[in-house]
Amino acid sequence: MRMTNFLHFTENHRYCVYRDFCLSGLDDKMLSSIYQPMVGAFAVSLYRLLGTHVPVEKVGYSNIEQQRRLFLTLGLEPSEKGRRYLIEQTSKLEAVGLLQTSRLYVPETDDYIYEYEMQPPLSPSEFFNTQHLTLLLRDKVGKFTVLALREQLWSKEPQEWSGVSLNKENISVPFYDIFELNTHVIDYELEQALTEVETPRKQAVPVIQQAEGLNYADIILRFPRESKNRVFVERLRYDHEQMGIVNYVVRKYELNVQDICRLLDEDGIFSSTGDVMLDDLQHRASLHFRQGMKLQEKRQVTAGKVVALHQELSADSGEPAEEHAVQMEYYVEVPIQFQSKCDIHQYNMMLRNEPYTRLLQTFFPGSVPVHFMDMFEKIDLSYKLPGEVINVLIHYLMSLIAAGGEQRINRNFVEAIASNMLLKQVNSYEKAVQYIRDQAKSKGKQAQAASRTRTYVNGGKGKPDIPVVSTSASGETVTEEEYEEMMKLAAEMQTSKKKG
Repeated sequence: MRMTNFLHFTENHRYCVYRDFCLSGLDDKMLSSIYQPMVGAFAVSLYRLLGTHVPVEKVGYSNIEQQRRLFLTLGLEPSEKGRRYLIEQTSKLEAVGLLQTSRLYVPETDDYIYEYEMQPPLSPSEFFNTQHLTLLLRDKVGKFTVLALREQLWSKEPQEWSGVSLNKENISVPFYDIFELNTHVIDYELEQALTEVETPRKQAVPVIQQAEGLNYADIILRFPRESKNRVFVERLRYDHEQMGIVNYVVRKYELNVQDICRLLDEDGIFSSTGDVMLDDLQHRASLHFRQGMKLQEKRQVTAGKVVALHQELSADSGEPAEEHAVQMEYYVEVPIQFQSKCDIHQYNMMLRNEPYTRLLQTFFPGSVPVHFMDMFEKIDLSYKLPGEVINVLIHYLMSLIAAGGEQRINRNFVEAIASNMLLKQVNSYEKAVQYIRDQAKSKGKQAQAASRTRTYVNGGKGKPDIPVVSTSASGETVTEEEYEEMMKLAAEMQTSKKKG
């Protein structure tokens, strides 16, 4: 029995017993010889006491009574010590499969009812075929006692059969060879009557299952008492819909108990009627989640630097790393700044085997810019892209710069490409080369489509060229007489326009 608050399990709480079997002589033998050494005499006495709540000649439910009857009959004090001891004994019965305890909440009375569902003891063959129960009995009484108890519970075959090979044949007669049922007529009245008479388990009070996540006790235990939102948080105990909303946010943004308590204590989280404002709660939980991600990234980068430094030191002291060859179908072109330094074979081997830190140093004559190194360091340590994939990404970016593209190589652009590689599972040199080739093809198609949209098609002819006024080749200037003539002409045009 899992109980976090002993005030929820007292002698004043009510209970009932459910039993759908009757104890036989063999069951009594199993209880006294097998189960009692494992769980103790007190637990077995509790089990027998619960069995007497339902009449021997019947099965089903007992009357609902206060648990005071259990405490008085068993001689337990109605105190925390007595409650703890009773919970311990029922837990033992539950562990060996003799009892199932359920707690039912009754909203009308704002109280709990406990249901003790008894389970029949296992038969000798079933018990000794259950490994964990057999091992527990061995730990309690010893191996030889277990063997002796099994012999006591098992009646051997006749001596005349021992050592004789027998051919066993089943000659039993099946049901339909003797009896014949009238299956052409369906008796609906009988079925309805049987349904009304029976007391199915589904008509019992439904059990309130606690969903995965935080429960009310975890939150209220850590929530500040002086908070003005405490009255709203206390209502979550019985408002399972609002509690589900809280658990939804907890699971979505990976919050712990302290985080959700701090968020529920903020202003504007609850409405005037006590309902959780989901949008506001999600917004603040998202801010907390993103802040935690940034801190986690910083920790990963710092830890990655330490690991990389350790690996570099160990690599320097050991044997050189093995080089991996590159197939010629995956060769990439040598950038302009490398054409005088190495050929295509050397360049591709460098992309495949060199770490990205050294590759960046070859692209810059001086020191590598800090923001460039930070970008690829995050891709390496946070995104976990392989080193050869990062090298191909660097080659792709440097090719864009050498081609004179208008795209700025900033952090957002680089991280967008890296995240796209992660989504497409680019985790090898060959896949990375194929990726940048596909990107180049798609950009070429986009450029062609853009050029077509800028062309005005008219009878198969393109847009005509519009003549543009250009300066004369001789560079002649206007004389003063010509300038005065032009000014007079402009004045006349202005006066005529006013008259019109």
